[in-house]
This record gives sequence, C-alpha cells and structure tokens, in this order.
Amino acid sequence: MPVTPASEQPDQPEEAGPPAQRAAGPGGPVARRGGAGRPALAPPRLIATDLDGTLLRDDQTISERTVAALAAAEQAGIAVFFVTGRPARWMDIVSDHVPGHGLAICANGAIVADLRNGKRLVEVRPLPRADALAVVDALRAVAPGTSFAVERSTGIYYEPEYPPFHLDPGAVIAPVEKLLADDAEYADKPVVKLLAHHRELAPDAFLDMARRATGGRADVTRSSPTALLEISGAGVSKASTLARCCALRGIGAEEVVAFGDMPNDLEMLSWAGTSYAMANAHPDVLAATTHRTAGNNEDGVAIVVERILHAVRSGPGAGGWER
Repeated sequence: MPVTPASEQPDQPEEAGPPAQRAAGPGGPVARRGGAGRPALAPPRLIATDLDGTLLRDDQTISERTVAALAAAEQAGIAVFFVTGRPARWMDIVSDHVPGHGLAICANGAIVADLRNGKRLVEVRPLPRADALAVVDALRAVAPGTSFAVERSTGIYYEPEYPPFHLDPGAVIAPVEKLLADDAEYADKPVVKLLAHHRELAPDAFLDMARRATGGRADVTRSSPTALLEISGAGVSKASTLARCCALRGIGAEEVVAFGDMPNDLEMLSWAGTSYAMANAHPDVLAATTHRTAGNNEDGVAIVVERILHAVRSGPGAGGWER
C-alpha cells in the first residue's frame, strides 16, 4: 500500500465546546469526563475508527505515522477496530494493518469480517427482503427518480440508472424488484445494505426525507458527499455492532475511543465514552462531539493515539490521559 512520510511535529487535537453528557446509544447515556477541572482517565481498552475521511487520506492511502500508531496501540494492549461502511471485499486497503484479532466491522455494522482469514464473515445482520421492498416503495413515492442498488454478502447488484461502482465491474444489473426477488439465483445470499441514489436532491434533505418515509422499518444513513443513502436492517448500525463486539470482550462504552467524520458515524460517536470528530467532518458530526482532531489528510487519528500511548508509557503517576 502506498505510504507518505508523516510530518515530524504533530498538531495538537482541539477541544470544542464544554464537556456534556453523551447522547444515548446502545449502552445508554455516558457522561463525558476529563478536561479542565475533571479527573484524568486511564487509557482506553479499545479504539474504533472509521476509514474513509477519517483514517484514510483523500488519496485512499494510510500514512506511515498512522500505521505505526495503530501497531503501537495494539502492542500496548489497546484493541483497534476498523468500523466502516465499506463491504468486506473493499478492505484490502487496510488488511495489511489489521490488528491481532483480525476483525473489522463492515457495511455500517451489518457484517463482522475476519480479514486474516480470507474476509470470512463472522457475523451477518441482514436487511429482510420485505423491509427492503417496503423501503423501495416508500422512497419512490416521496422521491421519484430514486435508483437502487442491493449489496449482498457476496457482491453488488444495481439498477441500470444507478451510478456504477468502478470497484465492481462485473455487478449484475436489473430492476430492483428482480434484484430482491426471492427466486433469484443469488437470493440465498443475505442483503446487507440497500443503496438509494438521487441525481437532484441535496444529500441531507434526501436523508431526512427517507427517514421520515421509512418510519423505522430500516436504519437509514449516509457517508457519501452525493445524495446516496445506505439502508440497513432496523437497529443495525456501526454503534450496535461495535457494542456487541465490545460486550464479548468485557469492554464498556466508557473504555472506547471512537473517530469519525460522517452521519453514518454519529451513533458510534455518541455511544463511545470518548469520541473525536475529524476537522473535515460533516457539520452534524462536529456538533455532536466535544472533541476535535486534525483532518484525515493530517493524521488526525494518529495524533490522538499518540497522546494515548504517551499516557500508557508515562504510567499512573503521570496523571493518566485527559479526555
């Protein structure tokens, strides 16, 4: 994977706004701690990071500095989880740097994949076919001109009007009703996401419209700069799957530090005990978090991880890590 030498002197992460109680996530409300006048906390047990716009630079590479920071975190006993909207088959970009446990949360929480075992799917949380068809009908009613793609556990399938994926040149193309038909040859492969694209609507307006129209039948979010929605099963999100993975390891939300930049990261950032918005983050993400770090092109994740590692190396007598 291409790498670029990192700058020698890191920028310092910024704190934005007063510490406040976190929004409720899968583990319930979590109060922020640390900062001026608050006790310092021990380093976390798990780091959860988004990829695109967060860990990865705009050219889709990961810097030497970031690779080194993540490896050092694992060596210090802090687990690192990649938590992304990408399908498992698009994880080669970070598979060389996957931590010791080998797992990654993909497709906005619909999949847990073992990247060290041929991207084997450890867990799949599908979108039921009936719910997918109901969402299609609802979006067509409120947003005529919407085109759809179906992301199954094995690949992408999309309508002729849907913008093609350059990473999936062999995808099946057909009307969405046929793509979701229960007698299709690939119908035994679970649907992990329904994708909806509109050529004219503003991205956030499309998201708000879709959430109202679907009425909780599915989980609707977005991570693209275009009007492209990502639709998962009800209750399936980065946050809910991360919470499940942490529970299996006896890790509480207060022991997690999360990084993200787009609306599909909001629930994860709200659930984690400590969360950081990238400098390049969506306005809603900046508004929902009280911690900031540098942008994805300036190694923002590495800057914070290095602070955490400094606290680990300094030991309890140094006062811990102030979040």
